[in-house]
Amino acid sequence: MDIEALRTFVEVADAGGVSPAAVRLGVAKSIVSRRLVRLEAELGVQLLTRSTRGAALTEAGATFRDHAARVCAEVDAARNAILPAGELRGRLRVAVPLSFGPSHFAPMLAEMARRHPRLQIQTCYSDRFVDLIAEGYDCAIRVGYLQDSSLVARRIVPLHGKLVASPAYVHAHGSPDTPEALAAHQALMQGTEAWQLMDGDKIVTVRPQGRFKADNGTALLAAAVAGLGIAYLPDWLTDPHVASGALVPVMPRHPPPPAGVYVIRPPSQHPERKVRVLIELLIEQCDRFSRPAGGAPA
Repeated sequence: MDIEALRTFVEVADAGGVSPAAVRLGVAKSIVSRRLVRLEAELGVQLLTRSTRGAALTEAGATFRDHAARVCAEVDAARNAILPAGELRGRLRVAVPLSFGPSHFAPMLAEMARRHPRLQIQTCYSDRFVDLIAEGYDCAIRVGYLQDSSLVARRIVPLHGKLVASPAYVHAHGSPDTPEALAAHQALMQGTEAWQLMDGDKIVTVRPQGRFKADNGTALLAAAVAGLGIAYLPDWLTDPHVASGALVPVMPRHPPPPAGVYVIRPPSQHPERKVRVLIELLIEQCDRFSRPAGGAPA
């Protein structure tokens, strides 16, 4: 029985259709369909019902899916066991934030590919929270604070940031001196998120308001430089603009608490070696992010 056909069936079952499975596998839809047809012909049973809305498991398919997934996992483990020390192969799907991914993490993923020439790396750059399990990702790099979830997180490096605004905004509207005073100012936000700030040893949560929202840190940075309000951003975005005078720190006595850069993965007792190797590489190369200067964005 063809292991690629088994792997393809598991991807279609988990993705809910041929098209999303083809994206996960990095192959054409026609190849996915041919593999499924061959597998069903070999087994002599229908595993999936197809429709214009996707694919659903039959009763036999639901039973076979778990067995097929275990076989694929065992084959992957066996391949890893006999590979030369340090060599990786197969596919690594990683979700990376768009705000910092292309400039900061893309070179690290390129280094991962250079070190492991038999490894296929597929990266999704987006500031939305990708559903790792439903969308078939091995892991994600996330920046800031982590929400409670069933996913397993490993902190790569602490992350620092601050509140900033343009000199023109501060001249026109003043600078708040307490967390409560933020309510009278325009905040540049991703959505309706709360901001956490330090008040001595305590963490204070505030819910600022603002008319400019964006799901991308670079866009919020541009709005801050344009004088539209106060932004809550990491130092690696704001430091060059603070140095040039385009931005000034706001409320330095109430910095955000330290956050971090994390690798998130689905829960499992033994993470795949390719994810462990990626974590090790990120730790090796992320030291430059760890500079004390306040806190980091949510």
